[in-house]
Amino acid sequence: MSNVEKLENNVVSFEFVVTADQFEDAIQKAYKKNVGKITIQGFRKGKAPRAIIERYYGKEVFYEDAINIALPDAYDKAVEENNLYPVDRPEVDVKGEIKAGSDIVFTAKVTVKPEFELGEYKGVEVEGAHYAVTDDDVDAEIEKLRERNSRLVPVEDRPVQADDIANIDYEGFVDGVAFEGGKGEGFDLTIGSGQFIPGFEDQLVGRNAGEEFEINVKFPEEYHAEELKGKDAVFKVKINSIKFKELPELDDEFVQDVSEFETLDEFKKDTREKLTAANEEREKNENEHSVVDAVCANTQIDIPEAMINSQIDTMIRDMDMQLRYQGITLEQYMQFTGQTMDAVREQYKPEAEKSVKTTLVLEKVADVENFEITDEDVENEYNRICEENGMKPEDVKKYISVDSIKERLKAQKAIEFLVNNANIK
Repeated sequence: MSNVEKLENNVVSFEFVVTADQFEDAIQKAYKKNVGKITIQGFRKGKAPRAIIERYYGKEVFYEDAINIALPDAYDKAVEENNLYPVDRPEVDVKGEIKAGSDIVFTAKVTVKPEFELGEYKGVEVEGAHYAVTDDDVDAEIEKLRERNSRLVPVEDRPVQADDIANIDYEGFVDGVAFEGGKGEGFDLTIGSGQFIPGFEDQLVGRNAGEEFEINVKFPEEYHAEELKGKDAVFKVKINSIKFKELPELDDEFVQDVSEFETLDEFKKDTREKLTAANEEREKNENEHSVVDAVCANTQIDIPEAMINSQIDTMIRDMDMQLRYQGITLEQYMQFTGQTMDAVREQYKPEAEKSVKTTLVLEKVADVENFEITDEDVENEYNRICEENGMKPEDVKKYISVDSIKERLKAQKAIEFLVNNANIK
């Protein structure tokens, strides 16, 4: 094998060899793979000897398949021995003649991970995040719990008022013509929620169940539907029923119903502790992001487009999966939003580039600081994933490789190292 030649844009070129013995072994494998498809007079189908087939069709008959068999292993071995980290498919060409009994030399060009030096990564200064828990925060959290435990009470003796839930039928018209998406039946509208365009909910206040009437509104100039922007509209509305949300009394009895505590004071104390723990985790995450971002900003990397495109591919696959959970396909989403795949990819590019750079920087920190991941570390991480997802170790290991676990743990160690060595104000 020749020395690796560095070309432009993180591309390297090198030669590697499929030896005569390796090629002979690959030809034999190609023969066994194809013999069942070959018929030669005087032999049963699939029983013709290799020498007869080569005499009949020419010695080169199995060369193409043999190269496809032998080349990947030879390429991978050359990549490993040269300590290369390809990030894209290689361009491979044969150098010279292909014939049995001779070594075959190949040339390869491939984009590899970029080489770079870390900028300042110890002692970076960042503004630390801090989130204190106030009495209002505690009250708001308990209020959410009261909301979840509320009940809807029918209203029969008064008109609609703020915060009521009005069940309505409605149909909207612009210039006397009904418009698409402007009709609904049996819709529960919370007055003051801002679900409808400005002015709509206000005109329900003071109306009684059973009333039918018209509402006059104007669509905002920045409305999402182009054909409705700034247009005057009339809605025909009928109020079917009115309800209001009745919250439980905030007392010891309520606390006993919804928790393991006996008194409101105990429950408030526990709520404060949980909010404090959540805020501390939020502070930790934000400080980690700030420190890593600062280190990345100090480091210059010429990132190959192949790495960015690969990350965009991953992000689009994740997006596709999330959309399918919601019951629509990626193609339908693009139709709804009027976007093209090129536009989606361009939209993701800055985030993808940042993600790739962060990964490269953390890998470099782990390498420079010589972090080691033990077998015990890997096993503990597998066990943690199993506990979190309720899966068996053998199932997790089918989907997450040991190398992937090691990379993840090294990145975590790198983040901890950078934070511990940072100046967080």
